[in-house]
Amino acid sequence: MSNLYDIRDPAFRTLIQINASLMTLSTGHLWTEGPVWVPAHQCLYFSDIPNQRIHRWTPDGEVTMFRDRSDFANGNTLDAQGRLITCQHGTRSVVRTEPDGSLTTLADSYEGKRLNSPNDVVEKSDGTVWFTDPTYGIMSNYEGYAATPEQAARCVFRLHPDTGALVAVAAGFNQPNGLAFSLDEKTLYVAESGRSHDPDVPAVLRAFDVTADNTLTNQRDFAQIEPGIPDGLRVDRRGNIWVSSADSVQCFAPGGQMLGRIRVPEVVSNLAFGGPRGTHLFITATSSVYALHVNAMC
Repeated sequence: MSNLYDIRDPAFRTLIQINASLMTLSTGHLWTEGPVWVPAHQCLYFSDIPNQRIHRWTPDGEVTMFRDRSDFANGNTLDAQGRLITCQHGTRSVVRTEPDGSLTTLADSYEGKRLNSPNDVVEKSDGTVWFTDPTYGIMSNYEGYAATPEQAARCVFRLHPDTGALVAVAAGFNQPNGLAFSLDEKTLYVAESGRSHDPDVPAVLRAFDVTADNTLTNQRDFAQIEPGIPDGLRVDRRGNIWVSSADSVQCFAPGGQMLGRIRVPEVVSNLAFGGPRGTHLFITATSSVYALHVNAMC
């Protein structure tokens, strides 16, 4: 326990299972990302961006290929119908996997210009799809195809999937990354990960108020993330915010105070809650996927 947990506040003990061990579910990948638990199929999907694959893990320990040649798929989420929504660097788009396996493009341009490289995505309860659009996927040919950005900014977007209407709701980022809503959906948290390529960019988790008409106001810095940069994040059933960092998953209370950290032996990219009983914290980190039993969703 002493090497796994860094407890900063007694409340963190109620969120973890103190005797749990970090389990390695899959390894040997290049850069894992986009974990999402699929209750209907009792499985975890996760991306390996450079290898252009989306994998499927099941509780019996089997890891299979869900989609090969995935166009450098990154972040994943589920819509209200249980369909997989994916950010693809290769096509610079957000796509939806239909029940028959076909792909529907939800967004690939804004104001007549190609998106940068959609990175992470969430769906709000009203059906709108929110995603970040940094330039990581067009910086080189490693996680996409090198290209000159067509967009003037690196935005957070809101998409209405039925009409296709796309709105830039926030543009003041160097590199927006992971994002998640608070439980009441009145706050949106967005990771600023621009320090990955510019040491002068603050490694912060930002928060916005979400208005009744789905615009964002009152931008503020919610938490400083050290070491490394914030990437993927999730909100648990109690409203705490769990965010990735270079050496751990960090947990913050809704008020902003750090509750604790879970140390991970690789650089953490993203995380997701799920599992057959809802007690797993799934962690994607560099070449591997890990899991840990927690109480955060109980």
